[in-house]
Formats: sequence, C-alpha cells, structure tokens
Amino acid sequence: MTSSFNPTPRTLMGPGPSDVHPRVLSALGLPTIGHLDPEFVSMMDEVKSLLQYAFQTKNELTIPVSAPGSAGMETCFVNMIEPGDKVVVCQNGVFGGRMKENVERLGGIAIMVEDEWGKPVDPQKVEDTLKANTDARAVAFVHAETSTGAASDIKNLCEIAHKHDCVTIVDTVTSLAGSELRVDDWGADAVYSGTQKCLSCTPGLSPVTMSERAVEIIKNRKTRVQSWFLDLNLVMGYWGSGKRTYHHTAPINALYALHESLLMLQQEGLENAWQRHMNNHLALRAGLEAMGLEFIVEEKFRLPQLNSVTIPQGVDEAQVRTRLLKEFNLEIGAGLGTLAGKVWRIGLMGYSSRAENIMLCLSALEAILSEIRADINTGVAIAAAQKQLGA
Repeated sequence: MTSSFNPTPRTLMGPGPSDVHPRVLSALGLPTIGHLDPEFVSMMDEVKSLLQYAFQTKNELTIPVSAPGSAGMETCFVNMIEPGDKVVVCQNGVFGGRMKENVERLGGIAIMVEDEWGKPVDPQKVEDTLKANTDARAVAFVHAETSTGAASDIKNLCEIAHKHDCVTIVDTVTSLAGSELRVDDWGADAVYSGTQKCLSCTPGLSPVTMSERAVEIIKNRKTRVQSWFLDLNLVMGYWGSGKRTYHHTAPINALYALHESLLMLQQEGLENAWQRHMNNHLALRAGLEAMGLEFIVEEKFRLPQLNSVTIPQGVDEAQVRTRLLKEFNLEIGAGLGTLAGKVWRIGLMGYSSRAENIMLCLSALEAILSEIRADINTGVAIAAAQKQLGA
C-alpha cells in the first residue's frame, strides 16, 4: 500500500536546487489564505519591495512569476520579442542555447555569438555582431552560466547593447543573491531569475524585473503576446498597484516561502551574502586544489556559487556521484553538453553555502577517490579549507 512520501534528507551541493533554509520550510506550512485576501495582497507588496532590493532596482514591474526560472526566461522573451525581430543571442553554455530556442519559437531571428564553454561572453564579439546587424532589436545573454560556472560582464554587455539601440534580456538564475548584481546601475532591461539557488527558497517561482525601456516595448507591441498566462500586460492587473484583478490563483504558500527568504536576505545584507558566497568558495577551492582537482574556469571569471572541477584520470564520475548520494546523502552535479563526463559541478548556493557543507564535501570526495585509488593528494584538503576559512 502506498504511504506518505518521506524523502531522505540530503545535502544539496549541485547546480540547484540548494538546501532550503528551515525558516523558509516553516513559512511553507503557514495557513493558506485566499490570493485576493487583503493580508495576502499586503504581503505581495512586501515581496515586490524585497525583490527590488535583491535585484538592486527601482523598477515598478518587479514580480515573481508563478512558475520556475524557465518560465521567467519565457516571460521575458515572449513579452519582449515579436515575429521577425532579430536578437543577438550569446551562448557560452547550455542556457544560451535555450535563449536561442525561445527566440526561434517566437518567430524571431537568432544571431548567435558563441564562446567556448567555461569562458565568459566576449564583449568584442557582441560589438562586432551588432555592427554587422544594425537592425537587431535585443541582446540576450546569461550572467552566471550554470552549466560551466563562468560569469559574464553584465555592465559592459548592456552598455554595448544600448549603444546600438538594443534592449537586453539577462539570465540571473544562478547569480541573484550569490554574486554582485546591480540591475539599475548596470542598465539591464528584462531580467529573470529563480528561487531555488542562492535565495535558499523552494523551486517553483521566477523573479523578474523590467526596466522602463522594457515596459514601453511590452505596452507598444504590434502583436499580442503569444502566451496568455505569461502576458505581463495581464499579469500586472494582479501584481500592479491599486485594486487587484484576478488573473490566476497564485502559489500562495510558495510566496510565503519567498517572502521569508527575501526577508532573510535583507537581514543578512545583500553585500554580506555576496561576500559569504565568495569566502566559502575560496575555502572549497583551497581544499579541492590541495586534493589535486582543477577548475575549468579562469579565476577572474569564476562563479563563487558554482564550481566546475575536472575529474581525475580514469575515474567513473557517475559512480562517484552515486556513492556520494548513497553513502553520504550528498548531491553534486554532473557536467552538461560538451562538459558531460569531464567535470563535476559543486554548488555553494544560499543555505548550502556553509562551512560544514564544505567539510562534508571535501571529506566525502577524498574518502571515495582514495578508496578507488584515484590520483589525488590525501590528508590535505580539510586543513587547506580550514586555513582559508580562518584567514
């Protein structure tokens, strides 16, 4: 007979989701009220304000889409792009490829700027592509490429796009609350993220923010937005100011959780959160490098919250991940695309970004790799990480 589901507790150190903070889990269990209840509407306003802080923006259109980060991506594209629009799409990993597919499914024309996986988007290539395509309407790129652990320069890319009269569509799913992100100062236009990574929240919501420039494009479209559910002209009737009109039944308890996670971010302080992710990355790096593992991303472009490391020669990477899960209840990620079988992706996101998780990961990896006689240095990783944490 089927019984209630009771999952084994895991430590989540993959590319997402991350560990959910106990305060957020508690918020999920609060009593459900109506999505037009005055108390809930008041909380919605607080969520918008807290999201503005997280994004570092004053954009009025800053809301959580009632679906995961992929829906946030689609929200930005379906509202910003019309059939025939030419979009410069930057790809240096898996998620740039998803941007391309969004453009093409909307009847747009994707002009690709491709860089090696593990490298940032090359601003000069973007500049050259825009000079060669003066009718381009938008530039789309990923700030923090989850498939590789490489960060690209939002500020520079946005400046280049605006110089050529293009708006920007920016993926910040992995960067929000984990790396420096200043939407207004850097001039990003249509920006989307997710709740399940550095926000320490549950999967299932996608924060988005739209600049005034982006809002003007949405309001003055020649064609209707292809998606009814994701049409921001309609959604803002529910999330806008003043009297709220029914659009859909919001994921009420999930929004309680998001409110709590954003409140925790505000209490920690955004810059403190960025620094915590960096400090813990440096400790993990010290341990992994002492063990003999190498990072695939050059240090100055490396994401602190997503660490892609090479697999020792002759090691069955899937077998190691399986043993980590079964023996240590520890999840790390596999490589994707061209990096499949070549790297592990170790996340230090949100509540997962803690010293005890770093020690667990290093000790568990060393135990398994030593047992299978991989070519690593033993007995040095923990000390190296501890030394860095005490620095």
